[in-house]
Amino acid sequence: MKYTIIIQWSEEDKCYVVLLPDFTNVMQPCTHGETYEEALKNGQEVLEMLIESCLEDGEPLPEAQILRNFLKVA
Repeated sequence: MKYTIIIQWSEEDKCYVVLLPDFTNVMQPCTHGETYEEALKNGQEVLEMLIESCLEDGEPLPEAQILRNFLKVA
């Protein structure tokens, strides 16, 4: 299954924050990084831990959602 990872710069936190919109039961943002690459790596690690936790606890994995609304900025 493919899940969405959203990475965006947070001016307030002065770092890249990571959101996993398919995991609605997890506080968002779920991790961060000083660089985009670090944020992506951390997000992948959190995603792997969440999947592993669901499987170990016998909980169903969330359905992967398709993000359909995109904002075009001129």
